[in-house]
Amino acid sequence: MTEIVDLMTVTHKALRVLAEDSVRRHGLHLGQNLVLAALWEQEGRTPGELAALLNVTTPTVVKMATRMTAAGLLTRQRDEHDQRLVRLYLTDKGRALQGPLTADRQELERQITEGLTREELKQLSSTLAKVLANARHHGSGKTTATDEH
Repeated sequence: MTEIVDLMTVTHKALRVLAEDSVRRHGLHLGQNLVLAALWEQEGRTPGELAALLNVTTPTVVKMATRMTAAGLLTRQRDEHDQRLVRLYLTDKGRALQGPLTADRQELERQITEGLTREELKQLSSTLAKVLANARHHGSGKTTATDEH
């Protein structure tokens, strides 16, 4: 029986709609928020480093970075030690989204976990982490540029 897979698929689709609405309010496409979050944590990452961190392909990150640069959220700079590498840095506009995006994500999480106890939240987080690890172990786990709209 595929009850869990079906439930997770339907849940993913419902969450994706909510998450897309949330990031669109800030002029972003879903996934770009993850690039921003990674750069808020550490600027100057390469597209390859971001791809590995976000479990997507490098061309997906390059496509997102191109759009985000055009939107004034990022800049690209050559690495000073290895001119073959491009590093991504936030603009003031990209940095300014940290507070509003974080607040929206926290509100979304509050809404979708409404009614769950602290113990249930802890268990849900642990269980989802195990399912994700298993999925990555049994598949490539990488998405393609078509996943970023």
